[in-house]
Amino acid sequence: MKKRLTSCFFSLCAVLLLLTSCATTRIIDRPIIFNEEREQLTKEYVTERYGIDTPSITIVPKMIVLHWTAIPTLEGSFDAFNDPTIPQWRTLVGGASGLNVSSHFLVAQDGTIYRLMPETVMGRHVIGLNHCAIGIENVGGTEETPLTKAQLQANIWLVNYLSKKYEIDYLIGHHEYTRFEGHELWLEKDGDYRTEKTDPGDIFMSSVRKATKKYKFKPVPQ
Repeated sequence: MKKRLTSCFFSLCAVLLLLTSCATTRIIDRPIIFNEEREQLTKEYVTERYGIDTPSITIVPKMIVLHWTAIPTLEGSFDAFNDPTIPQWRTLVGGASGLNVSSHFLVAQDGTIYRLMPETVMGRHVIGLNHCAIGIENVGGTEETPLTKAQLQANIWLVNYLSKKYEIDYLIGHHEYTRFEGHELWLEKDGDYRTEKTDPGDIFMSSVRKATKKYKFKPVPQ
């Protein structure tokens, strides 16, 4: 009997070890450049956009925001986030800050998940809410390169993974961000600084929300 219990115990340990291994190896770390320049630009963004005099680049995640890159390739999408400073051609958002856009995760068309930066460091991916939001970007999203089933499953997995690590209140699509204007989480000072977004769309969000409804995320403000 003792031998059977011991055997069962080690079998259970093996299963738990396998599950832990799968969770940690599902995410591939591929960091973007986050040097002193990017850190300083992030602090300046917090001060200028949010009016915080003692800026910190550390966030307490309360929200997950899903995006698409509208760029057809993984390498092109990664390159768009890699440099610390925003390229000159991005005049619409470049005028608000020299800090380049970024996201915490990038999901390839085959569903591979890349972590671009630490989850508790602020990235620039959603106006007004960067200070509390983890960003997940998906390669593609255009008519020529639509999001895939593999990406949908990867997003569901990531939302589950992050919701177990942090006290996430909201799961939103980038196209829903302006509905938080006036909300206690909204910090953007400039009433004219907005961009019109369609990513990742209601159908994609509905599928992710349905698969993660057990977390009982708060509804997006109307």
